[in-house]
Amino acid sequence: MSGARLYVLAVIECSSRRVRVLGATYPTTSWVSQAAKNLVMDLEDAGCQARFLIRDRDGKFPALLDVILADAGIEVVLSGVRMPRMNSIMERWVQTCRRELLDRTLIWNQRHLLHALREFEQFYNAHRPPAPRAWTAR
Repeated sequence: MSGARLYVLAVIECSSRRVRVLGATYPTTSWVSQAAKNLVMDLEDAGCQARFLIRDRDGKFPALLDVILADAGIEVVLSGVRMPRMNSIMERWVQTCRRELLDRTLIWNQRHLLHALREFEQFYNAHRPPAPRAWTAR
């Protein structure tokens, strides 16, 4: 175990609260760009059309990411400075993942981390109650 820090790239659909872990590594421009291309292809294969992607202002996201998503018709919305509620659904998943998985598991390497995250992704998407539906007045 080297003690290296790995970053996890994940996306979540706000309406269904289904999460998708795209990978875990130390992000480079080419890796993040490829992950975005893979996400766009997965969305096309599933027949989904995302309109917006909310992301934070971290410098690890290259400008090419925004271009790739814009070419797919996805508008990138940057979260506001010091506005954690703007991306609260993803922030909640990060807290849940840390509390229920990462704080309780000794991760040995990148392969083990990805395996644990995939298992948690399946559990999170399948074994929890669905997101509450919006109420409408009649």
